[in-house]
Amino acid sequence: MKKNILFLIFNLGLSSWVLAQQDFNYDESKVPDLVVPDLFVSYKGEIIQSVQDWEGVRRPEVLSMFANQMYGQLPVDYNRMEFQEEIPAENLYEKYGDYKIVQIKVYRNGGVQTIPLHIFTPKENQGPFPVFLLISHRKVDRLIEDVEDQFFDIRQILSKGYAAAVFDVEYVSPDDKERFADGILKNLYPEQMQMENGMRGLSAWAWGAMRAMDYFEQDPLIDPTKAAVVGHSRGGKASLWCGANDPRWAITISNESGCGGAAISRRKFGETVERINTAFPYWFTDNFNEYNGKEETLPFDQHQLIASLAPRAVYVASAMEDLWADPKGEYLSLQLASRTYGEIYGTQLDLPEGYEFEPHVHQVGPVGYHLREGKHNLISEDWEKFLEFARLQFGK
Repeated sequence: MKKNILFLIFNLGLSSWVLAQQDFNYDESKVPDLVVPDLFVSYKGEIIQSVQDWEGVRRPEVLSMFANQMYGQLPVDYNRMEFQEEIPAENLYEKYGDYKIVQIKVYRNGGVQTIPLHIFTPKENQGPFPVFLLISHRKVDRLIEDVEDQFFDIRQILSKGYAAAVFDVEYVSPDDKERFADGILKNLYPEQMQMENGMRGLSAWAWGAMRAMDYFEQDPLIDPTKAAVVGHSRGGKASLWCGANDPRWAITISNESGCGGAAISRRKFGETVERINTAFPYWFTDNFNEYNGKEETLPFDQHQLIASLAPRAVYVASAMEDLWADPKGEYLSLQLASRTYGEIYGTQLDLPEGYEFEPHVHQVGPVGYHLREGKHNLISEDWEKFLEFARLQFGK
């Protein structure tokens, strides 16, 4: 009798799991008609036609709406900041470059937060070097110790003449729903936790990347005018938000960032707003919960976030087996955003209108995209394409 009861409970649980999975759509025929907010009509109904209109009206109001309704505020005030450089005893990449760790110490209202920033610079030439910064939600020590790991392809980056930098979000806002405040939210900006539109995880990670840029600006080995911020998955969401708010980044790269990142929310394909808010309630502001199951009521969509990067360079990458992140939705978002480069800044990009679900690469002026074979991950092939895109932008 007891075994039968346990079997029944197991089957009920399994049935619930199966039904939950069926709630997510992977069928293009079931995607709603794509009607997204216009890039060039302000919230007051004003037509946006010029750089002045875009930079003075539309871009600021869109970013303000994203901050209030989705990502939360991004405070940047602090009392002072210090940088302490350390040379590790062991450098597994000595053949390719030099290695140092910079302890970034940020002080505000009696609190302090320390963020270790790991930096590799090429051995060849004297610099200053263009730099890639990775926002990592994986343990940095493990990434560095495993020289064969492609997630942070240090050897390839250095061999192309770029500096490679990375920080672990653990030291800014832990990627954990129970501990996420155990960083800058507790030590520097505790008032944000009381706000419905206050900073949460993704804004905190963007904040961390901005502090890395503060360091780059005073390091003679780094060229801060040729800097790219990179993120994969949740890190890709943060990189987009970082690049949108900090014009110091020449290139913003989002790798398979999906829902809440590059993908159009209104498509409701793969991961949805409700699913991401339920699974990761500490990533977004509390206000974002209002749109659970109601993506069509959002006053914005992700193409507007990408558009806010113009005229600076942006790159979006997808993987064929990563349907959860909606590769087509990521590409369509970039394609829609590219109108800003053409119609506002006069840079004709000519991105293909259709979307073929097969491996392809489009690197047109300041906008880049690729869809590769494989699963949700950041691999050497991705870095190869990012580096080629950077070469086209920087001429290096």
